Amino acid sequence: MDSHDARALAEGLRRVYDAVAERVTEENAASPLAIKVTGHLGRPIGEVVVVEEKYRLFEHAALQLAADRYLSEHSPGAEWFGVVGSDRRWESLINMITSAMKSGGVLLGRPDYAVASIGPDDTMDVIQLGMVCTHAPDGTPVILAVSNREDYNKFALLTVLATERGAATAVREEIDRLKDALDPLRGQVVSFGFSEHRENELLTFIPRAGLGPEEVVLPEGRLEALEDHVVGIGREADRLREAGQHLRRGLLLYGPPGTGKTHTVRYLIGRRPESTAILMTAEGMSKIDFAVALARRLQPSIVVIEDVDLIAEDRSQFETSPLLFALLDAMDGVTGDADVTFLLTTNRVETLEAALVQRPGRIDLAVEVPPPDAAARDRLIRLYARNRPVEADVAAVVKATEGVTASFIKELLRRVVLTALRRDEHALTDDHFATVLTRMADDGESLTRALLGGAAEPREHRAKPRLEPPKC
Repeated sequence: MDSHDARALAEGLRRVYDAVAERVTEENAASPLAIKVTGHLGRPIGEVVVVEEKYRLFEHAALQLAADRYLSEHSPGAEWFGVVGSDRRWESLINMITSAMKSGGVLLGRPDYAVASIGPDDTMDVIQLGMVCTHAPDGTPVILAVSNREDYNKFALLTVLATERGAATAVREEIDRLKDALDPLRGQVVSFGFSEHRENELLTFIPRAGLGPEEVVLPEGRLEALEDHVVGIGREADRLREAGQHLRRGLLLYGPPGTGKTHTVRYLIGRRPESTAILMTAEGMSKIDFAVALARRLQPSIVVIEDVDLIAEDRSQFETSPLLFALLDAMDGVTGDADVTFLLTTNRVETLEAALVQRPGRIDLAVEVPPPDAAARDRLIRLYARNRPVEADVAAVVKATEGVTASFIKELLRRVVLTALRRDEHALTDDHFATVLTRMADDGESLTRALLGGAAEPREHRAKPRLEPPKC
């Protein structure tokens, strides 16, 4: 074959290739997915504007509720559709559509769904990848899409396709407003840390405790002061704002381990059932700024930081922790008229940084939760006996437990009830208490006593249990 024939063959092959490519392009450009999108928008894909907004995975349910509400107001009866093919976790929506036009690698299909948690025991279906034809508030045609995506982290993505940027932005802003209004996190108790719930990488839902005031044993007047600071100010929020008074407040509970600080926190959270409570764990403290932003958005709210001394050590003793600055900045960033309560606990109040404790607006009420005195131990014994009659000499039990914590009393009563159950006896007697106290005073349980807030000194320095079994 001479050079002239070779050139002729090459030219012929090129024409065949161009003809096939043109036909494939025309066929794919008319794919159902491309037709649905461009047909609704009324413009070719090259003239489409894309507006996106990222959300954390635990916001996916709120995003879905907002999208559903938007559709009910602007496009009743609109149906979601999806795509088939492509690596949908990574590829953008506009790339999926252009891929359908160029190569046919993405086809029109049904939407994908996932399950998201919206409470301790409640879930809802959310769109994992789907689109819907709707209109902007001004009537401009738009395509609304919701998807789960990944880059370095997983996130929920809202995408709006339109021919005018203003129309797409208006849709995004309206859905964002609806998301805040319909957020299922509002009024929940959540813990920031590793999640146990579906589609939530950071939040775990916790049931709200329903404790009564009789179940919180504190020195006289202290529970009332705490409740007035957390609940009372919230009840008068509107009138306080009108009077020019601030609502943001900081409360510190301090005392030895096991005295009931966490129990008191649970009671206060239960006393404001309308509030959003955010409990910060050690794993979640790096997200304190986001948690506080969430508290501002979902107010009335309570932000709980237990064992705050672990992140707010005095600067003269330890190197300053960046978490301390994050906490202080987050607290300072809440405006005075926000109904947000910072509820902090510590076992070592003396180590807290002065800036955290003394500066007004950070901590404005500090309440000690001490080991229970004799009257409190009497109440705790009867409280933790629950539905069991106490036929023992309670005064003797109170005397024998001098200096212990509420946690110690609670464990004591559990063991006493267990002893009675094993003997098939209903009432709690002197013998039950004496048996358990003798066992708990043994050297083998010294660490247990320390962990529960009981005496842990050596035997030669430790008083023997004062209770003795009843004499026959």
